Amino acid sequence: MKHYDFANHFRTIYDKALSRYSQGIRESGKLFSPEETAWLSANGITAQHLFDYAEDFHNSDGEPGFGNALEIETVRRDYFLNIQGGRPSAVVLDEDSLPPKTETVKGIEWLPRIIPKAKAKLRGELPASLMYCCGGDRRFLKQHDILPAEFLSLVWRNEKDDAAIVSWVVRRSSGK
Repeated sequence: MKHYDFANHFRTIYDKALSRYSQGIRESGKLFSPEETAWLSANGITAQHLFDYAEDFHNSDGEPGFGNALEIETVRRDYFLNIQGGRPSAVVLDEDSLPPKTETVKGIEWLPRIIPKAKAKLRGELPASLMYCCGGDRRFLKQHDILPAEFLSLVWRNEKDDAAIVSWVVRRSSGK
């Protein structure tokens, strides 16, 4: 695996996902060659992640976009290689275990939901039915002026301390 060229190779695969989606490919398993899928896997990324970016890009006025996708997947890759030792988790988050979308903490809606989603993204444990940086996540992140990758890094730094995550978001939100 070549580390230095990760961003360029990711760009090529990201662009292919956008192109294939616009051509009508609507299954993540059909977007890439076996070699491309293996490269994604070696970096802790799945074809589903790229499918989600392509689907949202086409259905949400270009969001979350290449820059956010690269930053998010770079954080995920770092966690995968350096915390997980390049070994994928055998766990998959149960979507039904997530707090409701309207649940609040410190008066902030969506925060109780995005924290476990971000943890699952870091660990590669999101089910195919969930996306980190989906439309709801983006609304939350925009409202509180937080970069998607910045939140993912925050969650990593405070992986076992949800109160610290909440405090940070409260400070960021009140400072805007």
